[in-house]
Amino acid sequence: MKFGAVPVKDATGCILAHSLTINGQKFQKGLKLSEDEISSLLTAGVATVTVAEIEATDLPEDEAAALLAKRLLAAGMTLSAPFTGRANIFAEGEGLLQVDPARIQFANDVDEAITIATLPEITRVRDRQMLATVKIIPYGASQASVAEVARRLGEGQAMTVHRRAISKASVFLTETPGMKSKLLVKGGAAIEARLTALGVEMEPPVVVPHDTNALSRALAGFSGDMALVLGGSATSDRRDVAPAAVEAAGGRIDRFGMPVDPGNLLFIGELNDKPVIGLPGCARSPKLNGADWVLEKIVAGLPVSSADIAGMGVGGLLKEIPSRPQPREAAIPARPKVSALLLAAGSSSRMRGADKLMELVDDIPLLRLSAEVLLASQVDEVIIVLRPDDPRRLAALDGLNVRVIENPQATEGMGASIRAGIAAVASDAGALLVALADMPDIAANDVDALIAAYDVEDGREIIRAADPTGAPGNPVLFGRRFFEPLRGLEGDEGARSILAANADLVRLVRLSSNAARVDLDTPEAWAEWRAGQT
Repeated sequence: MKFGAVPVKDATGCILAHSLTINGQKFQKGLKLSEDEISSLLTAGVATVTVAEIEATDLPEDEAAALLAKRLLAAGMTLSAPFTGRANIFAEGEGLLQVDPARIQFANDVDEAITIATLPEITRVRDRQMLATVKIIPYGASQASVAEVARRLGEGQAMTVHRRAISKASVFLTETPGMKSKLLVKGGAAIEARLTALGVEMEPPVVVPHDTNALSRALAGFSGDMALVLGGSATSDRRDVAPAAVEAAGGRIDRFGMPVDPGNLLFIGELNDKPVIGLPGCARSPKLNGADWVLEKIVAGLPVSSADIAGMGVGGLLKEIPSRPQPREAAIPARPKVSALLLAAGSSSRMRGADKLMELVDDIPLLRLSAEVLLASQVDEVIIVLRPDDPRRLAALDGLNVRVIENPQATEGMGASIRAGIAAVASDAGALLVALADMPDIAANDVDALIAAYDVEDGREIIRAADPTGAPGNPVLFGRRFFEPLRGLEGDEGARSILAANADLVRLVRLSSNAARVDLDTPEAWAEWRAGQT
């Protein structure tokens, strides 16, 4: 890749390295300069610009990021569309992430232009939590480097999300003479909180005397997928009450003690081909301890050997790390839920008696095609606003996983349809994609590109599709902060007032075609469009 200052007249097709604002017009960094933009710069008297030029031996940043992110992708993960050289991988559901650190380091050592960052080696993750990001630092990377990084990553070998393998746990609490009942209650509650956070059901705790024979009889034939034992007195030796009871019931102890503080007095073993964990006394507290590390692995179906526990010593001084979260504290989702609002309540007044949304595109009514595009994208729900008593349009949506909302005020215009639709949006939606049903060239990957560009922290809170020249169009994605203004829209201007009032938060995403500007309102427009399809 070439990089540096060049005369503006020679910069057509190059990528602008630094943002410019000339006579009120903003030229965003990363912009591929077209002839129109070169003309504007020359007219404004700009002589040189700093640009990057992708060479024949390079891959553009988005293409390289997407290719490598796909190599990280495995079951239980989803991939965002690439944007500004970054592609993110998210958890699809809950689980335990396992990363191969050596493989990631091996891949990161190929080329400084290519970076891969992941969560720690073993991390319990929530649905939609970001697991990894691939970032191409310059505007492109050499094909050779990308190929080598891909080879070193393998295919789905660098990261794994393990699903929950254990659904129910049997819990045994022992009591010593004179022990206060509130300690039993506290212990049971703390264990239940841990198990609930892991998605595991806890059977009603069994309370028995702190005695080897009594505990052994209770343990024999336990019904859960694993057994947890919390003793009324600390276990101080393999031959102490709790581990001895496991062996007396026909089980075995694989490890007593662990190099994690708090959590030293844990033991782990097996009985009836099921795991048994002897919890340390610190498990009565919700604070993170060594048992949490063992529990999350066991619940995910990962074996925990004596050697595994021995390896937990580095980083095991938990009491000196106050920033560590408590085990029941939920991770914050990194990918917002996106609702899609497809506006389909118009009257087709310019079609001279025909219904533009019933026009066929590849033998499919346009309305149905538009809905299918949204369903194939990364939006989380699709809401379609129709005018009242419109059986043909309703029938065109038959069998699709969409919600249909009738707008009794459809004749008022687009604002009324947006108001009607947003009232039905999921309460936990973080963003809303407003799409028009008469745009046949919009594809699912275009929608995904808008979603990938959305980033509240980076000030990208309204994302608008544009054509290759930068002329804005539709769809438009709005962050949650704009839901209230959208509810207040009136007339047929749509959301233009919101876009104008928040121009500094609008980010244009240039699509590879004119799809963002193609809407078909007249028979002539349909005829011209169809002629261009042949």
